[in-house]
Amino acid sequence: MSDKNTNTMTNISSIHPLESEASCGNRTSNSSCCKAPKTSQNEQPLHDANPNQSRAEWHVLGMDCPSCARKVETAVAKVVGVDSVKVLFATEKLVVNFSSPASKLQIETACADAGFKTQSMQAKSLSDSNAQPTTRPVAKFISENISIIGIAFGMLLAAVIKTWSPQLSQWLFTLTCLLGLVPILKSAYRLTKSGTPFAIETLMSVAAIGALYLGETAEAAMVLLLFLIGERLEGIAASRARSGVQALMALVPENATKIVNGERTTVSVAELVPGDIIEVSPGSRLPADGQLFSEIVSIDASALTGESIPVEHQKGDNVMAGSIVVDRVVRFKITSKQGDNAIDRILHLIEDAESRKAPLERFLDKFSRWYTPLMMVVALLVVIVPPMLFAQPWETWVYRGLALLLIACPCALVISTPAAITSGLATAAKRGALIKGGAALEQLGKVEVMAFDKTGTLTQGKPQVTDVVGLSEFTSSQVLTLAAAVEVGSTHPLATSLIDKAKRDNLDIPETQNKNALAGIGVRGEIDGTLVQISSPSKLDIELDASITEQINKLEDQGKTVVVVSQTPVMGNGNHAMSAIGIIAWQDRIREDAKAALHALDKLGIKAMMLTGDNPRSAEAISQQLSFSSQAVNSQANNFQAMNYQASLLPKDKVQYIEQLSKHSHVAMVGDGINDAPAMKAANVSVAMGAGTDVALETADSALTHNRLTELPAMIELSRATLSNIRQNVTIALGLKAVFLVTSLLGITGLWVAVLADSGATALVTLNALRLLRFKPKN
Repeated sequence: MSDKNTNTMTNISSIHPLESEASCGNRTSNSSCCKAPKTSQNEQPLHDANPNQSRAEWHVLGMDCPSCARKVETAVAKVVGVDSVKVLFATEKLVVNFSSPASKLQIETACADAGFKTQSMQAKSLSDSNAQPTTRPVAKFISENISIIGIAFGMLLAAVIKTWSPQLSQWLFTLTCLLGLVPILKSAYRLTKSGTPFAIETLMSVAAIGALYLGETAEAAMVLLLFLIGERLEGIAASRARSGVQALMALVPENATKIVNGERTTVSVAELVPGDIIEVSPGSRLPADGQLFSEIVSIDASALTGESIPVEHQKGDNVMAGSIVVDRVVRFKITSKQGDNAIDRILHLIEDAESRKAPLERFLDKFSRWYTPLMMVVALLVVIVPPMLFAQPWETWVYRGLALLLIACPCALVISTPAAITSGLATAAKRGALIKGGAALEQLGKVEVMAFDKTGTLTQGKPQVTDVVGLSEFTSSQVLTLAAAVEVGSTHPLATSLIDKAKRDNLDIPETQNKNALAGIGVRGEIDGTLVQISSPSKLDIELDASITEQINKLEDQGKTVVVVSQTPVMGNGNHAMSAIGIIAWQDRIREDAKAALHALDKLGIKAMMLTGDNPRSAEAISQQLSFSSQAVNSQANNFQAMNYQASLLPKDKVQYIEQLSKHSHVAMVGDGINDAPAMKAANVSVAMGAGTDVALETADSALTHNRLTELPAMIELSRATLSNIRQNVTIALGLKAVFLVTSLLGITGLWVAVLADSGATALVTLNALRLLRFKPKN
């Protein structure tokens, strides 16, 4: 399938008559069939910068949650000359397009002012390759948690001293609090200057200072301690969430053995270019996409595709970067440029996925931007209204207002959705399913009907010629020779199998002139003064004899794809009296896991449907093999009957059918990523088959890198589990806030409980989201 996808993009000289792709004509990579998937207006591509702009990338250190990424974006966006900025939390990358030469240094300064360190991606790669583990684990732990340890020690010492000197203990609590508060105050000030005045650091600073003013020194110190512990837990959780991406990045080795003039030379992977020959030993990973140069080898691509066992590859097969050679020393010819191998494409997909947020995630982002300042106003009203209007004590309501301020922190709410979605996307990627962001993940969970293209999706996409029948005075060899001559240059599976059959039979294929595809009909060309045409039986302009029609019907009843070869002498007046000279039939094998996948989808309550350009009898035979039920998918509105399969469909027919079906059901379209692109875009969500090809990744909302249909129900289950996880997280975040909001206003709970509620809720939703990393489908 990957070859089919890739080659069809660049070399389409004819379209086979029986396939519904005919009306796409001579498509190129810029055609409407192959555009990028639908995105919202605020979603910008990350890898298509304006040529008049400068572009730079940095590694950002110290981001604990998606709100940190937004702080960096806000700070950098204020730099003069910056045209666009995007922070990719999953890969800790800052991507900026800017037009002013001086902007690069200003961008780094802006990040530093916001409290985040940056490192150029090139410098990061160099430091990673030269890094040596010199720090001991204990020393590393102490250095990373020095603030927490210092405040905890100071509070413990103050608590011990309190038994014999309460005043000294109070001063020690105050000193501990102030020392811990200084870096938080600096961070709050920097964030305010960079455009984020209502950060958690600001709320924490106000609450701690207020507690000190009220004389609650021990509680002020406890607030800071719990806050720092919560921040540290968020960092650990974020690191866990990014572990899948980091493991993916580590799949590519740093060095490779290059063969130069028969000699082995160790070179950096960055020096490899397409055409280089490299040698890979057993147990080693392929440093770039390559074509097998040796005869045969077993390849373990489990880290990329989820395949449970190594797969045998033969000479000429394409192998993805990061795959492990299992059994022998082999050589490969490099086929990918630096930064454009299979691993890089998956990473780019994960990065782009962050731009395609789920609707709920986008809502929570907007909600949190006005929620925090609103709650600060509410807290202020809690402080001033009871004392001024009802003669209540100021100290009591200042304290309660500060507690409300801490409870109102939106951290847990903001992280509830992206944490679950990031975990869901990472889990899908480990299983060989690449999903383009939260929006696609959310849509998959709502699917009610799943429509399948037949060729290359439900079937293996490798049809074999089974019958060649000569009519009149023509022999089967003559029919095969003429048909192969017309199909030379086409990369369609039917055409390539026909040409392979002619070559295996040692037939001499003549040259063909004036070849052209007839949209929706077939293909034809001139051979030695004779016009030869290959057409679907239903598209012929001539009437066939009853005996010929009977042969065609018999072949189609067996589930075979049939064409009629006809010819006529080329006449000057342009009138061509066509006559049938032969029949050719193909048969494609059903994928081994197709039945199991359809059964699992049925258990999930999802109706399956097949869309094909084949004739109805062939489609019926395939549907019988797949054991499709004959029940209607949806028959509610406007008496619309969506049956189990639809045959003889052109691309426009597929689009119209999907659009009509989408009016009454949530529809997913599964296809090969190229020829079914129009229908895939018309569906609510789409899935492309293909071994990680560019086209499969660009066309659909998601892609199966291993072509295993059984992963489709697993994707649906994962999506539903993710949506359920998000609902749980939002309930936890809002529920805890609601409970402690009431208890704080009533004076039942204090400041340290408020911080515990916020930090605890953040930790709970993060840990709950991480459960998705261990997701296993039930079906």
